[in-house]
Amino acid sequence: MKNRKRLVSILAGVMAAIMLLTLLISILPTRASAAASSSEIRKQINSLQDDRKDIKNQISELQVQYQATSDEIADIVARKNVIDQEIGLLHAEIININEQISAYSVLIADQQEELDAAEARFDQLNEDCKTRIRAMEEEGTVSYWAVLFKANSFSDLLDRLNMVEEIASSDTRRLQELSDAAQRVEDAQAELAGEKAELEGTRTELDSTQKELDAKRQEADDLIVQLIAKGEELKLQQEDLEAEDEELLAQIAQKEQEYNEAKLEEWLAYMATYVPPTTVAPSVPISDPNGSNSNNSGSNSSGSDVTVGSSWLVPCSYKKISSPFGFRESPTSGASRYHQGVDLAANAGTPIVASRGGTVTIASYSNSAGYYVTINHGDGFSSIYMHMTNYVVSSGQKVNQGQTIGYVGSTGISTGNHLHFGIAQNGAYVNPCSYVSLY
Repeated sequence: MKNRKRLVSILAGVMAAIMLLTLLISILPTRASAAASSSEIRKQINSLQDDRKDIKNQISELQVQYQATSDEIADIVARKNVIDQEIGLLHAEIININEQISAYSVLIADQQEELDAAEARFDQLNEDCKTRIRAMEEEGTVSYWAVLFKANSFSDLLDRLNMVEEIASSDTRRLQELSDAAQRVEDAQAELAGEKAELEGTRTELDSTQKELDAKRQEADDLIVQLIAKGEELKLQQEDLEAEDEELLAQIAQKEQEYNEAKLEEWLAYMATYVPPTTVAPSVPISDPNGSNSNNSGSNSSGSDVTVGSSWLVPCSYKKISSPFGFRESPTSGASRYHQGVDLAANAGTPIVASRGGTVTIASYSNSAGYYVTINHGDGFSSIYMHMTNYVVSSGQKVNQGQTIGYVGSTGISTGNHLHFGIAQNGAYVNPCSYVSLY
């Protein structure tokens, strides 16, 4: 009776498990089909990244234009400074010419006063001569005939004639001197007026040149204002593009989250129908640290000079397994929730060795894996080592089993010093604990 109850209990448990599995199978495919596949989301991400590249190119072009505008402004400012210097020199020259014109005006005025005085003296002397002659004629003292007929002797006649000639000669000489002086003053005045007219002509030319320079200066000022406005417009366009780029970054981050969710849904759907073999742990498609699927099995042989090893070595000295293979709660933002390897917590700088010998297929860096190395072992198996402080091998290099390939670190998406160790068989990640004694 007890055995019968026990059998019923077992059968009930089996039936419950079957019903739960059936329900899971019926639900999960529906969830997978309702949402976009991971490959479709990856295409969307790639498209958004292409859009970012276009925006980056546009921003670069705007920066080139802005720099060209800034250079043009600097060139115009330099030319404007030269014009300002020319205007300053021209203004000083105009002031100097104006001072010379003023001095010439004073000299001309002085000469005019001197000329007026000479003409007045000439007129006065001339008038004095006329008055004296009239007086002498009235008195009868200057009559030529009176001189002749009133002479008492021949010598007296000569004396009288000489006296008349001397008076006339003296008056004539004085009048001539005054006339010459007046002419010299007039000539000097004319010369000064001519030089003044020349200066005034030069000033007119300088005024015209200054107007031209002022026009060029104003043109430069207007162009600078236009270029500054153009630069501001370019800055606004750049800011708009940068805002658009930020929006695309947010969309990409959202799509990356959707991608991780889709990968998880696909894995759950796969696991709902997957029957694992008895000798190999459940596996999922291998993904490289950068997110794209790859098959690291390759066709490269390890070569006869490389120690491969039929068994797997523990890749480093570790304290504990901090994260096992399979589904887990994501330890940090960006980390996968299905763990495709095991995390071995170890001190920073702990040597990492090749678990088996083979050919290094990748020795690189990614944002997620940090510094990492993959090794193709030549028999369908490959291994991956992530989050190193650095690696000491290179792509294409053959390594022996137990050879140091790098050192433990915390690069990439990591919460502490550890080694992420993964094994893949024929392109699918498997549980390393099925091959390496880690417990």
